[in-house]
Amino acid sequence: MGCLGNLLWFIFGGALGGLSWCLAGCLWCITIVGIPVGVQCFKIAGLTFFPFGKEVEYGGGAGSFILNIIWLIVSGLVLALEHLVWGIILCVTIVGIPFGLQHFKLAKLALMPFGTEVR
Repeated sequence: MGCLGNLLWFIFGGALGGLSWCLAGCLWCITIVGIPVGVQCFKIAGLTFFPFGKEVEYGGGAGSFILNIIWLIVSGLVLALEHLVWGIILCVTIVGIPFGLQHFKLAKLALMPFGTEVR
């Protein structure tokens, strides 16, 4: 189911979500200071392209907390709202519920991407 889910996800919206994360990563990588943030965006873009079968574990310390606050102000809210809106739209139908739940997982990740580990 994971392979089929990832394929359907990529065709019907995962590619757009992943490209949003890639765009955010490119914008962060313009400055030298933002390169670590951009690299994290590219890692999450890989998760956004193919999210089924992967879990996100949250953790981190003070450094992650400070980066998450800066991220939330600059880029996080826009990406989280994008995933939230798509999740609500997809949960309207029974067939779209698994895809909507993945968008909700990614919306939470868009709010707190630092200090997380994808398994």
